[in-house]
Amino acid sequence: MSTTQVDTAVLGQILAQLESLQMTQQAMQVKLNNLSTPSSPPPVEAKTLPNGNTTTPTNPTREKSLYPGRVLLTTYPSQHSITPYPLKWGASTPLLRGPIICSRLPSSLPFRNALGAHSGSYSIYRALSIAMGTLDPNYKPEYGMTEPPVEIRENPAWYDAKKIVSMDPWGHLVPSVFEREGRDKEKGGLGLDIRPSISVTKAHIKLKEIDEAVKRGEIVIDGKIVLGSEPLRREDGSLVEGIDAGVEVNVSKAAVDPIWYLPGVAERFGIAESLLRRALFEDTGGMYPELITRPDINVFLPPIGGLTVYIFGNPAHIHDPSRMITVRVHDECNGSDVFGSDICTCKPYLTYAMEECIRTAQGRHPDQITAARQASPTNPSSIEHGEPGVGVVVYFRKEGRALGEVTKYLVYNLRKRTGDSASSYFRSTELVAGVKDMRFQALMPDVLHWLGISRIDNMVSMSDMKYDAIVGSGIEIRKRYDIPSYLIPPDSRVEIDAKIASGYFTKGKKVTQEELKNTVGRAWEEVEH
Repeated sequence: MSTTQVDTAVLGQILAQLESLQMTQQAMQVKLNNLSTPSSPPPVEAKTLPNGNTTTPTNPTREKSLYPGRVLLTTYPSQHSITPYPLKWGASTPLLRGPIICSRLPSSLPFRNALGAHSGSYSIYRALSIAMGTLDPNYKPEYGMTEPPVEIRENPAWYDAKKIVSMDPWGHLVPSVFEREGRDKEKGGLGLDIRPSISVTKAHIKLKEIDEAVKRGEIVIDGKIVLGSEPLRREDGSLVEGIDAGVEVNVSKAAVDPIWYLPGVAERFGIAESLLRRALFEDTGGMYPELITRPDINVFLPPIGGLTVYIFGNPAHIHDPSRMITVRVHDECNGSDVFGSDICTCKPYLTYAMEECIRTAQGRHPDQITAARQASPTNPSSIEHGEPGVGVVVYFRKEGRALGEVTKYLVYNLRKRTGDSASSYFRSTELVAGVKDMRFQALMPDVLHWLGISRIDNMVSMSDMKYDAIVGSGIEIRKRYDIPSYLIPPDSRVEIDAKIASGYFTKGKKVTQEELKNTVGRAWEEVEH
């Protein structure tokens, strides 16, 4: 017998065994489906631990009540009773597109058309809550009165399969547009577990930097966008005299969880979809085997952080070509943004962008005032503001250039112990992480298209990667400007000079590689603890 004949025979035996296993699995699945949907597990009495936390006892009965069937590691396209709900990414209406269903609850499991879990990395906490008995896995959220208080207007990008591939453009409208699909079967619905991936709300934000800008006369209180804060009070409720309470800024905001259309994501990055799926499977510890076994499912909810959009002014102005739009896309930096670390320019750049957004929303950006004065036939100098525009800040959860905060702090240690020169800034990151940046901005413009932004008058960013991604997606950027030099903390000069030398935008002096050696950061101080 030839080698080819032997190989063919062995392959035939393997295929026969696989078919037998699949038939066995299908038979077991039929038996499992014939079981009634498990009721909610019985409540468990909580026990108080010595540290004050509470927990619930674990017992085989409770585990069996939560998970009555066998462990189902994966499913297959042709498996019995597996009938994914039709989903056509880029369809012109939500009903034609179809709901996104990733739930593994018995009522939804056969109809799943998406992999992963809702809420990104927070899905792990949901699992813990179920295991501890504090959350009923069958609990159905009540979405009444949670609809958006401001309209994010539908636009053609919502049904363009190439413009938006990393979020669900209908995600904030899920409870209304898929009401029948999510309604209980007893009430005439389909009983599917369908959840929003976007929420929109209103808020007031208060920042010391905005208070100071008002005191300097750079931002005015208009009673609409910028409001005076309530007077300060002591613990007994009496007013504090002589101290200015500052201001608050009226904003609209949206929280967005990522939802990836895998064919579109792969195309954005210029790689094969099969390679994308394999990498996601392998480098998440094999968490999602159906990335491999279910090539028919094209949507994936990755276990990563999402983004938040802050809108200054009327969101409807985004669609008015006569209104100015100012934008900053900001990647998370907890150390600077929250705690004020001065090793980078993240917080001062963010707050400066917010000031620019406020000025634009009030019609007080210098370009708006100039346009209004030029259009005035008489006494133009008396005009103090132009037509109100809109400002947008998008805040992505990509800590430490998406390398994570642990890696970022390791890089800080390496930098400070080796002289912290701008000439070795990126090299230090590469030595620790193997790459200098993993943010890969190719997916970033999706949220701008979701908002309906077709042009940006003022882009408050120096990043060449962000600029190229936005312009490459079809959005015009008319003006860019960098962070004013007076806002750059001394210890962050290393970062900013290294970025300018690598290609970041600046209106100032270009920094050469040779000059980078002269930019050195602050050494560590000895501090008693």
